Amino acid sequence: MSSRISKSVSVKDVARLAGVSEQTVSRTVHDSPSVRPETKKRVRAAMRELGYRPNFAGRSLRRGKFKTVGVAMFNMAGTGNLDRLEGFTTAADKNDHALTLVKMGSQPPFTLEAAARRMGGLPVDGMVIVMNRMTADFGSFKPLPGLETVLVTMLEHPTCSTVDNDQFAASRTIVEHLLARGHKTVHFISCPERSLSGMQREEGWCAALQGRGIEPPRLIRGDWTAKSGYAAGQALADDPTCTAVYASNDAMAYGCILGLQSRGKSVPADVSVVGVDDSLGDVVPDLGLTTMRFDNKRVGEWAVEKIVNAGEGGAAVEHVLFPGELVERDTVRDLR
Repeated sequence: MSSRISKSVSVKDVARLAGVSEQTVSRTVHDSPSVRPETKKRVRAAMRELGYRPNFAGRSLRRGKFKTVGVAMFNMAGTGNLDRLEGFTTAADKNDHALTLVKMGSQPPFTLEAAARRMGGLPVDGMVIVMNRMTADFGSFKPLPGLETVLVTMLEHPTCSTVDNDQFAASRTIVEHLLARGHKTVHFISCPERSLSGMQREEGWCAALQGRGIEPPRLIRGDWTAKSGYAAGQALADDPTCTAVYASNDAMAYGCILGLQSRGKSVPADVSVVGVDDSLGDVVPDLGLTTMRFDNKRVGEWAVEKIVNAGEGGAAVEHVLFPGELVERDTVRDLR
């Protein structure tokens, strides 16, 4: 057997050992129902003995399809990215596709062109780029010809389909929820300025207050961590106008609650707190945090489906934003 494996094994070799035609070997590789089960068993035994692997690359070149979707990400560990990956894999599996995952360099500049160039050298039918941050070439980027490209971002692009959760609308919903319960204003714990989702949440907060004729209070910029939320909570505890806080993620909301409590404030009796992501249920028991939930898996599924279903001439450019769901729990007090 060792001498057989040491050389390139062809379909003809498998057919000869199994005593079948080359066409039967090909049909077995593709699990065709036209081949009898006992024949498939014999062919697969010959493939194992010879160490034969189907030449899917050659088949892809002949058919013009690799049945593989490329995914480029700048950050694997960010909140929601694992759920997006679950969506990518779910849609790929549903459509009998595979994924090729590439992590882009952590050092700027972050460019779509670099992601496309790297993915374009791989055997993929299309690519998804997850944009946690703004890229320097967003406005000028053009996808590679023949490589269907979907950007995961809230921003609309002229030549690429885009999909994400509607962060701007989510912020408006949270602010309206708090104002409708009698709060005169809503303080905001923001995030690092490089975050696209965070900036959209910040803009939505500001727009919702200004739409009601309310001057937004000075925001506090956090860094996504509970520690930064804790410091913000301590600072806000000393502000007599603060009866409601909207934090740009659940970790900062949780830290804010602890910071407020460290200064003698009670949540929600003294201050109401709302977060985003609904991400702490398996980490902090009985937190009871009112929060905005997003379906990141759905975003991932849509992106891959868009590529899989693209026709020969490509797919029409679309911009899709999925709404979040406000999950009401125990950290908001009604002041009416």
